[in-house]
Amino acid sequence: MPSFSSPLIKGRLIRRYKRFFADVELIDSHPGVPNSAIDAEPPVVVAHCANTGTMKTCGDPGSIVYLSWNPDPKRKLHFTWELTESPDGGLIGVNTARPNAIVAEAISSGQIPSLKGYSSLKREVPISSESRCDIGLDRDGSGKDICVIEVKNATMKLEHAIAFPDAVTSRGLKHLHELSRLASEGVRCVMFFLVNRPDGEIFRAAHEIDPKYAKALREAAACGVELMAWRTLNTLTHAGIGSELNVQLD
Repeated sequence: MPSFSSPLIKGRLIRRYKRFFADVELIDSHPGVPNSAIDAEPPVVVAHCANTGTMKTCGDPGSIVYLSWNPDPKRKLHFTWELTESPDGGLIGVNTARPNAIVAEAISSGQIPSLKGYSSLKREVPISSESRCDIGLDRDGSGKDICVIEVKNATMKLEHAIAFPDAVTSRGLKHLHELSRLASEGVRCVMFFLVNRPDGEIFRAAHEIDPKYAKALREAAACGVELMAWRTLNTLTHAGIGSELNVQLD
């Protein structure tokens, strides 16, 4: 299971702004973090937010959040927003730099039964002159029996479902069109939604937010793209794959 490089630091979200910044008031001890990295009382830090979506239902001011700390002098911000605590105390993975590694490790360790049997796994594999897929699998190294996988981090809860996307996504739409094209040519393609929170009973497209994406997802499935949704098991030390969810197409 992918692990955090340092113990996570507990805080309370004050605000997220300019998409990539979050002000967080620390409410727990912070061993290893120098006082110079923290403002005077109350202890407030600026954390990097890797999530480019709206973070609906996982980024409300006042939420309990968990930050990682990286003292690398090349980094402008040494804190990174990793997790948000859900109302029931569960942990939501909001750092979108992590899902590909979580899925890749789950595949490599045989935790995804339908993706077993491939001899090689590569990350960031070119699939056209302009696009790359998140994960590429090859059955025997010949390049003839391959599987192309695109991974999306799903964290928005709408009633009993976890839905994606939480904002209109032209990039996500492009990825679906690429997968549909490849599937139509006979390539095995998987759209993999990492449901990065412990609640929600099913996965579905957020048609009320991005109807074009929801339509493209239905079309992709009709072209032969396999739709998978698996839940993460988040703790304060690591993240791994849990159970599979049903995908509901509108």
